[in-house]
Amino acid sequence: MALMKWEPSEGLATLQREMNRLLESFFGGSPWRFDESMSAPAVEVADTQDTVVVKAQVPGVSKEQLQVTVSEGMVTIKGERKEEEKKEEKNYLHREFRYGAFTRTVPLPAGVQAEKATAQLKDGMLEVTIPKSAGARVKEIPIGV
Repeated sequence: MALMKWEPSEGLATLQREMNRLLESFFGGSPWRFDESMSAPAVEVADTQDTVVVKAQVPGVSKEQLQVTVSEGMVTIKGERKEEEKKEEKNYLHREFRYGAFTRTVPLPAGVQAEKATAQLKDGMLEVTIPKSAGARVKEIPIGV
């Protein structure tokens, strides 16, 4: 019997590929996708009585650098974080700021009115509000005895 070298990370890589494949097939192409290379904004989606509200953290991004589209049951936020233009050279010891273009796509529930969506940017927080259609609104049903 020949001895074989054990590679513990080999099994983890295979597991990660299989989980990615499973999630992509289940969600039909990963609807919560985002461009990880440029640190896409964190989002929060709230389902209220009459609207769906999508909030995204976009500090340092102006409204001219943002584009919001609502279509086919998705909200897509595109933007760009631009680096300060300074001529002096700095020797950074640690740098975590991310610059460049980003895209974030968030799925929406059925029954929203995309054509009536509105967006506001205040203090680095983008808020997209999409009204629900009358049929999609939550209705309370009384319970009979």
